[in-house]
Amino acid sequence: MKIFDLGVFGAKVVEPRVFSDGRGCFFETWRENEFRRRVYDCSLVQDNHSTSARGVLRGLHYQIRHPQGKLIRAVRGEIYDVAVDMRRSSPTFGVSAGVVLSSENRRMLWIPPWCAHGFLVMSPDADVVYRCSDYYDPASERSVRWNDPALGIRWPLPEGAQPELSAKDEAAPDLSAAECYD
Repeated sequence: MKIFDLGVFGAKVVEPRVFSDGRGCFFETWRENEFRRRVYDCSLVQDNHSTSARGVLRGLHYQIRHPQGKLIRAVRGEIYDVAVDMRRSSPTFGVSAGVVLSSENRRMLWIPPWCAHGFLVMSPDADVVYRCSDYYDPASERSVRWNDPALGIRWPLPEGAQPELSAKDEAAPDLSAAECYD
């Protein structure tokens, strides 16, 4: 596998080695010893799967007391996936990194546990799977507003278009009011 460091706060793109022939293809999506050695030394304890339509934006989410690192992959369709450093003491606090993940490019994004995460569906629909470094804990779940100008995220939305959001994501606070890591 190839690993591309996004240059900020530990976010990394993981690109598997794909073996293709006339029958199709094969590639490893998970290999713990390589992940621990080359990406981040942790256990991944929970798998999640979401299905969404074009224009759905999920996020930006994080867990304050039980931070979850996430290894994200689009198994069908295409998404724009974003991580935001939520550590107030970090020189990259509030900095975001985003990449296109798709069933075509087969790339994965590692989002460190101190980051908020969100994605926008760019294809007619998408299935997104992700492995988490801690279990979901509803009591510690937090959000930050997807379009807070302080974050400067350039979501690939058509001009004038608004994403489809959950009620929770519509009510998310700006970064300045969000509960963050120290």
